[in-house]
Amino acid sequence: MSHAALPEQLPPAMPQLRAHLGRRLARWFVTACGWKLVGEFPDVARLVLIAAPHSSWWDGVWGLLVKIAIGADVSFMAKQELFGGPLGWIVRKLGGIPVERGSTHGVVEQMAARFENSPKLWIGIAPEGTRKVVKKWRTGFWHIARAADVPILPVYFHYPERTIGVGPLFHTSEDVEADLQRLRAFYAPWRGKHRSVG
Repeated sequence: MSHAALPEQLPPAMPQLRAHLGRRLARWFVTACGWKLVGEFPDVARLVLIAAPHSSWWDGVWGLLVKIAIGADVSFMAKQELFGGPLGWIVRKLGGIPVERGSTHGVVEQMAARFENSPKLWIGIAPEGTRKVVKKWRTGFWHIARAADVPILPVYFHYPERTIGVGPLFHTSEDVEADLQRLRAFYAPWRGKHRSVG
């Protein structure tokens, strides 16, 4: 597989990291392992990125490696437990934002304020909220996008073809349940490491 499997340039409005040696190393490793990125990133400065199916901790590994490899400055919400000790510094450096999974109080408002104060911000969230099979997605990502008045970008993992795919921009309506059904339908064809979207 050639390096063409990963984009050489990103859209101007998209938040981007400075070039460094780690990017070249990540790009080489991702390509050597046979992973590719399909679809095109939108030329948008602020959005909520959702990634599914989330069935393995490998999702985070491959997602972060691709993010570094292409130079995308995508922040991500992660469970607070990941931010303790030396690992916490690394997770923050990679763009992590700690979130208490047991409580959603104030998270939507905090993220909306972060968007309001940031000219460029992409925040990644796993809508399933866990690696286990879930019948219902958590709706925090939808409420954040709605409160911040930003679109949602669906990104999928498809392990059978070692693909991370970028879907079309999704704009929320006033009907959260209808929006969730439409988004889950988009994810139906894709299979994570251990399962598809439940």
